[in-house]
Formats: sequence, structure tokens, C-alpha cells
Amino acid sequence: MNMKIRVCQGVSGIIFVTMVTSFMLVYNNGSFGNRSPSSSSPSSRRPNGTAPTKKKPDGPRRLPTPTLEGYTSVMDHKPLKMHCGTCALVTSSGQLTGSRRGEEIDRSECVIRMNDAPSVNHQRDVGRRTSLRVVAHSSLQRVLRSRQELLNASQDTAFVFWGPNSCMRRDGKGHVYNNLRLLKQLLPKLKVYIISRVKMLKFDELFKKETGIDRKSSNSWLSTGWFTMAIAVELCGRIDVYGMVPPDYCRSPSHPSLPYHYYEPSGPDECSMYLSHERSRRGSHHRFLTEKAVFADWARTLDIHFHRPDWEPAAAANGSRAPAPGWIPGSNPETGERTSGAVGRVKARDGSRGSSWQGGVAA
Repeated sequence: MNMKIRVCQGVSGIIFVTMVTSFMLVYNNGSFGNRSPSSSSPSSRRPNGTAPTKKKPDGPRRLPTPTLEGYTSVMDHKPLKMHCGTCALVTSSGQLTGSRRGEEIDRSECVIRMNDAPSVNHQRDVGRRTSLRVVAHSSLQRVLRSRQELLNASQDTAFVFWGPNSCMRRDGKGHVYNNLRLLKQLLPKLKVYIISRVKMLKFDELFKKETGIDRKSSNSWLSTGWFTMAIAVELCGRIDVYGMVPPDYCRSPSHPSLPYHYYEPSGPDECSMYLSHERSRRGSHHRFLTEKAVFADWARTLDIHFHRPDWEPAAAANGSRAPAPGWIPGSNPETGERTSGAVGRVKARDGSRGSSWQGGVAA
């Protein structure tokens, strides 16, 4: 027994000595063996014989990520914190088929997509990355059906869902909100946000101030494109929009027939969809072309650019000016006061503006 103890003590002593020796060798090599001639020369030392100390440069200070008010997490109700210098806003339009803009899109700091628009099998045209996905309440089930691709948490995508208060209420009666909470519990790493009721009312107010049209009385539903563009204005420094046609595009009899969605080549025609919604007087419909006229107006003063098709909005009569800090879309870029908006000016020229719905810019 004593022999075993002595052997163990001996082995422990050998290991201890070996470790100390190794540390000494590493220390000596690091402290003396790697000295450069310039560092050991007398000229590199201070008069008192001590080596000069080098001041470490201060690293770049990282600014805090801005908080976007009105977008709250479904579990902890924390606001969305996100900012992008450049954004690629990728529509779902058939205009993107064969565009080969995928690599260009992916070079943007952030890539924004809508609803259940996929990138798999379409990467060459629409890119691979997704930083933010804006989803309508009515598209939740389609997103869930494509969960293997769209809900892949490793992509670090933030999801922002919008919908009426009846769907998004938090008192247990909002069925979409309840499903989103369940989704978050199943996929805790997923970043899921909703647009608050107050923010939804502000989007309605923005639409009315830009167009002179009350959304509810005109039986209009704001489109996911409206929410996505407005969010991008808050989120991004520069916005490159892919696949959005100009507001008068479908008026031309020579426009090509393209599918409404690039991932549904046999789906409805894009312009037929736009015009039928724009001209409808019964039921609730989107006003796609009216919204595009507003976006064109915003692009006169904001850093917004349109690709595939490539177009620029007509210059404003008084010239474009940079927006003032904190400018809200639809306000005067110098004073912050609200303006009449693009659609109001179009209708005024046509002499058709009134309190009732006139079919937007496509009537």
C-alpha cells in the first residue's frame, strides 16, 4: 500500500515538474525568443532604460440599434430593433422571372420579402437571403405549409405579421396571435413580431393623408406591399425595389402579360389583378395602383430606386429635396406638415377627385 502511494506521489511529481517546465519554456520563448532586433535595441528604449508603452487604439464605437416602435414580439412584447444601410425589397411579381438579379439582391445589407414568396428554386432571379419577411394574417397558413424553407431559424429572419385587431388581439380571442404564440413556443429561436393596433391605425391614417381616401369607407384593404414599403422607409437608408411596376404601367395596351407571382407561372395575370382590384366598388379590395402612385411620390424625396422594370418617378414640379430628419412619408420634407400626396395630384389633374372612391389612378 505504501509502495502504491509512493508511486502515485512520484508520478504526480513527474507530471507537476513536466507542466512547470513546459510553462517555463513557453514563457521564455514568448518573452525572449521572439524579440525582434528593433525591440531590443537601445534606440527603442526610453532614457531610463524602460521600453516605451504603446497606446492601444480605441476600437470603433458601435452605435445602438434603433428601436422601431409599433412592432412587438409575440412572447415578451419587446420592440423590434433593426436598421439597415441598404435594403433590397423583393416583390412577388412575375416581373422577376428570368431577371437574374439574385446576386445583386443578396449584396444588399438586408433583404426584405413578403408573405410566402420562396427563394428556393428561384435564387438566380430573387436571391437566397432573407432578413425580414412581412406576412399578412391571411398568409399564415401558406407560410406554415412552407415551414421547412420559410421558418428555418438558422436564417436569422425576422417575421412581421399584420392583420386586423380581431385576428391579432391578445386576450385569447385573436386566433392568428394565438397561433403565432404557439409557433414561437415550438420554435423559440424564431423572431416573430406583430404590428400593434395603434400602429395599424397609423397606417390607415397615412393612407388617407397620402390619397385623400378613407380606407374603410372605400372598402379598401391595404396590401402587404403597403406595409412592407412603409416599414422599409423606417428601417432602411437606401431601398432598392425589385419587381414593382410604375403606377401607369397597366394602362399601356402594349404591356406584356406576366403572372401575378413569379412562383406561380400559371397564376392570374398581374395587370388583370391590379386593375380588377383598383376598379372594384363592391367588397373589400386592395388598391395596388393607388399605392404604387404613393410609392413613386415617396421616391422623389427618399433614396428609393425601382428595378425590373427599371424606372424613375417623374420629377416633382418644384424639384426634389432631401427629407428632414424624422420625416414621415407624406409630410413636407422641410416643415414636416402633411401634403396631399401623389394620388391627390393625379386626380386633381384629371378633375375627378372627390370624397367617394374614384378607382384610384387606374379608373
